[in-house]
Amino acid sequence: MDRTRRRFLAAAAGTAAGAVLAPQLAGRADAATAGTTGSATTGATAGAALGPGASAWARVPRIRRRIRPPRFPRRTFPVTGHGAVGDGATMCTDAFRQAVEACAAAGGGRVLVPAGTYLTGAIHLADNVELHLEEGATIRFSRDPADYLPVVYTRYEGIELMNYSPFVYAYERTNVAITGSGTLDGQADATHWWDWSGDPPPTEKPDKTLLAAMAEEGVPVAERVFGDGHHLRPNLIQLYRCRNVLIEGVTVKDSPMWNIHPVLCTNVTIREVTVDSPNGPNNDGCDPESCVDVLIERCEFNTGDDCVAIKAGKNADGRRVDAPSENVLVDSCVMRDGNGGVTIGSETTGGVRWVFAWNCEMSSARLERAVRIKTNPDRGGYVKDIYFRDIEVGQAADAVIEVALNYENKDTGPYFPDVGDIDIRRLRAGRAPRAFNLIGNPDNPIRGVRVTDSVFQEMTEEDVVRDVKDLVLRNVWINGERAEAPS
Repeated sequence: MDRTRRRFLAAAAGTAAGAVLAPQLAGRADAATAGTTGSATTGATAGAALGPGASAWARVPRIRRRIRPPRFPRRTFPVTGHGAVGDGATMCTDAFRQAVEACAAAGGGRVLVPAGTYLTGAIHLADNVELHLEEGATIRFSRDPADYLPVVYTRYEGIELMNYSPFVYAYERTNVAITGSGTLDGQADATHWWDWSGDPPPTEKPDKTLLAAMAEEGVPVAERVFGDGHHLRPNLIQLYRCRNVLIEGVTVKDSPMWNIHPVLCTNVTIREVTVDSPNGPNNDGCDPESCVDVLIERCEFNTGDDCVAIKAGKNADGRRVDAPSENVLVDSCVMRDGNGGVTIGSETTGGVRWVFAWNCEMSSARLERAVRIKTNPDRGGYVKDIYFRDIEVGQAADAVIEVALNYENKDTGPYFPDVGDIDIRRLRAGRAPRAFNLIGNPDNPIRGVRVTDSVFQEMTEEDVVRDVKDLVLRNVWINGERAEAPS
């Protein structure tokens, strides 16, 4: 997304709320609602006048004040000064390593990537290091798995292990950043990395089964060694147990799987990033997992899986780590292709709470759902205090809003998740098969879904609403008719 488009989106977001109400709603909407500008702070003072959930938005300014991007000393360490050549053919792994080490030894600063194409293996960041890509700079990552060894402490689909290094990685670091207007190209394709996702061999399936069994049996993480000879795909960017993180301006594309994956981090800003990765399996855009205080703003996502997916560990390993994701803000983003626009799950074991998304535009013939919560009775944990407003959905390929407690078709298990307190306001959807796909469990219903002042214009199939307690539809219109919650 170019800078002009980003500025327009940020400016136009304030008027989007007025456009959300269809003509038939204009005369009926609550006056306080009709006057809302769409900003995070607007409407917080309206409080209880707008019903349960409105006052929760008063948290957003407080959360946002805590999220502050790191600052770095004004020292610059060009990778070309350490032997990097931007010809797209020379391996530059050692040059990146030396530049990062020199920058860290000096007390921090900027590792500069000038215009050009730089072929490299894994890049490991250090404290107080900003990796900055100038305009015209591309970091092109090697397709050879050996270039991501030795193994590092990482997390694969919610389970900790020792595995191939993510392409850009930091572990237990403070003040780290990836900035600029260049591109990080994972170079994954149907014959590199993505082919590990299914049959024929080599495939990740046996290793996924083995890793899950190790976690269930309590095998120490240091003994869950994969990497060479195994086929669990790494992330493109993973920052693990870091504090004060910034990713800004860059384009990220074609990761082996999840593109941007902060794990167990605090104070994370992801701003004006483009994720252009629509073709790969599990090519999620941005997956904050077990993180606290996260801001994702003015980004564009075009992905092969969920655009934004908020996670918190999986099953036995998620219970062992026991760390939630809390205070996640998604502001003024554009979601195109993907399984979900803003998604929570399916890794919910540590719990997800206080998620706010607003002023987002979602639309694509290959965007399956706009708002999606997915989990199952193996996951456990909780998903609650979830707030969306001023969401524009041009079209979706499945349900506009989905909350499903039977992910992977699992209806029974020992750990029912606690899912509820979901508040959606001023959502406008154009075309989709259905407005709602809400699937709870007879022994574990979804509790409390509220949808207010929202319009679903061209829905072609019946909604699915099953095992939901306290569903509230207030001033909701589907295909020109006022919707009523099932009794």
